[in-house]
Amino acid sequence: MTTREMIEVALAAALIIGGGWLYVRRGKAGANHGSQTAVILIFIGAILAIHGLGLLEYRKPEVGL
Repeated sequence: MTTREMIEVALAAALIIGGGWLYVRRGKAGANHGSQTAVILIFIGAILAIHGLGLLEYRKPEVGL
């Protein structure tokens, strides 16, 4: 894992944790509503984590000929 990938995963974790904290905090203010911003942060954090872990890299399938 390169330094860039470790930074991406760390930022993803920060976004997901921050989004969760914001969602819970905003949920207490209005019992029937969460925070749309928190959901977007969690979603972006998930995409960043997937990219940082290398799950979006193309791997040519090996075909036994």
